[in-house]
Amino acid sequence: MASSPCGNSNFDSGLEIKTRSVEQTLIPLVSQITTLINHKDKPKKSERTLAAIHRVGQAVSVAVGRFVAVGEAIAAENQELKDEMGQACFEARRAGDAIAQLTDVGSALPSQLDGRVTVFSDRTAMVKAARLLLSSVTKVLVLADRIVIKQIITSRNKVLVTLDHLERVSTFQEFVQIFSQFGNEMVEFAHLTGDRQNDLKDEKKKARMAAARAVLEKCTMMLLTASKTCLRHPDCESARINKDAVFHRMRCALEQVIEIVTEARSSGENRILPASIYNGIKEFKQSVHAKEATKDMEVAILKTCQSVSDLRRELHKVAVGRASDLLKVHGEQLPLRALKAAGAEGNLEEVAEYSRTLTEQKEQLVETCRLLCHVSGTEPLEITCIHAEETFHVIGPQIISAAQTLALHPSSKIAKENLEVFCEAWESQLCDMALLLREINDVFEGRRGDKRPYLSLPRPGKHLANMKTAKAVKLDAEEQTSMAKLGLELRLLSSDVDTEVEKWEDQEHEIVRQSQSLASMAYNMYLFTRGEGLLKTTLDLFHQAEVLSEEGLQLCSSLRTFSSQLVDEEKTVVMTEMEKLLALCQQLQMGAKTPVQGKTATFQKVDSSIQATRSILSVVLSLLPFCNKLNRKYKSERNSLSSPQDWRERQDASTPVKEEGALNSKNSNGFGVKSLEQHMAGLNLLESK
Repeated sequence: MASSPCGNSNFDSGLEIKTRSVEQTLIPLVSQITTLINHKDKPKKSERTLAAIHRVGQAVSVAVGRFVAVGEAIAAENQELKDEMGQACFEARRAGDAIAQLTDVGSALPSQLDGRVTVFSDRTAMVKAARLLLSSVTKVLVLADRIVIKQIITSRNKVLVTLDHLERVSTFQEFVQIFSQFGNEMVEFAHLTGDRQNDLKDEKKKARMAAARAVLEKCTMMLLTASKTCLRHPDCESARINKDAVFHRMRCALEQVIEIVTEARSSGENRILPASIYNGIKEFKQSVHAKEATKDMEVAILKTCQSVSDLRRELHKVAVGRASDLLKVHGEQLPLRALKAAGAEGNLEEVAEYSRTLTEQKEQLVETCRLLCHVSGTEPLEITCIHAEETFHVIGPQIISAAQTLALHPSSKIAKENLEVFCEAWESQLCDMALLLREINDVFEGRRGDKRPYLSLPRPGKHLANMKTAKAVKLDAEEQTSMAKLGLELRLLSSDVDTEVEKWEDQEHEIVRQSQSLASMAYNMYLFTRGEGLLKTTLDLFHQAEVLSEEGLQLCSSLRTFSSQLVDEEKTVVMTEMEKLLALCQQLQMGAKTPVQGKTATFQKVDSSIQATRSILSVVLSLLPFCNKLNRKYKSERNSLSSPQDWRERQDASTPVKEEGALNSKNSNGFGVKSLEQHMAGLNLLESK
């Protein structure tokens, strides 16, 4: 938006557009003004031309009038913006009136325009009005955006006040009461910051926001159990250390969010990222082709660049290989299990021994995150690597202090629960690291792209027959935390499905399209577990589950058709898996349509819906590579035979080859990229709005 249809104008007036919503709001206005300014200046103007220009000018004027009315209403409700907003609205209205006057040519005959100041006779006046309009409208939008920032700051302040109260409580009764309030405030903060994160244009800021919100998400449950443990064992030093670390980390994350939304320069935005080999190579290449040199020098530079590229490729191979091996080793969670057992037995010596093992594991993971940072491929992923490094560095000692507390109080259920929560946070970060590894691979292999949420919520009334008495609710902070691990599994599965469908040559195949739809809807459900995306309430989630089950049933139909071309053993394998898929889809559909009452029942329904979706994706993932192989096989044979009858006879005469283990194979090379156009037919949500 830095350039306008007016050429090199003063349109932005020093205002920088930092969010997509502001940018998208301006696009239609820019388009209309461009039409007015860039009209062909012919000596003879037809009545059709005059009417068209008049119509566009009036449309701009009416739209500006409505826009200004909203801006003035915002100013009336926010006194601190009243003067600035009032001036911007005044300028916008004045510019809109000027454009309406300059384009008031629709009812006039060409001969009657002589002597009048119009868009035809005074193009300079039109350009001036357009500049004023774009500048003032942009200012109104940016001022209105401050209201959103104010809401986030206000929400953060409420969270901080309640956080201070939580830190000072001395009784369980008081803690339970205040934590309930804290949970509601955190849910509100999560939704506000999630919307802001999705709206940011700057990918680095978006990555930093995601990192801060991930800390808050994981720390909320830690804060609950760490505080309860401290209340139960007030004289335990390790419990106090554990609790203090959680509160400190939450305050730092809250501060980072505010730094991003207010663009504070204290420590965040100007913080220089650690030097990485990726950035060094990029800057080197940019500097040496930009220079003039002799032919021999150019050849030497090209050879050097090729060597640097080879070096980067080898470094990437080593870093990714090391990270993959480390994740496989640490996936068994042996030190965590040993710490839990030693703590439950009250064995301080074994806790100390396994704490040293966990510390070594932590250092390996921290070093690996630093290594991945060098091959990350983009600055947002570099930020995510740094966040992963910091998370392992912090959670490791917290697990140890929680284990020490349990060893000192082995009969304490609260201390045991506290250790479980910190261990789950460690496991969750390992899952995040696996996803990060895939994204780094995607960038390196040129498959980078944002995953699109599936935008096919049902139209109002279409799927509400059995939901009339259901109440839409939001999950609180504790429920979202417990859903986080299940949500991550859903995200991993949807990514695996995307990866498998990309391997199909025929991207228009029914099995491919329906599998992509299922993966995209599952991803949307994953976003729900994080308090993000289009699904805002449990009712939205249940609607999405019902749509997903219907799509799954359609996939079953496609699989049945596909199996009709297969020989006996191959057909049996596909049909067996199809029957599993059919049962799971029917189970999900029935569960989604069953009304529930009460918070506990609603949460259980959410849990069962996501678990059923996970099972559906697991079956789809097992079917995709097997069906792809069969599809290629029969397609090749059909091309080499003269008729379908010959093909069938050849199949009957052949000996089927058993695909041993094919249904259990997975490929985790990276995320798939799904185009929005593939889901245009399902944009029911946008249509309904």
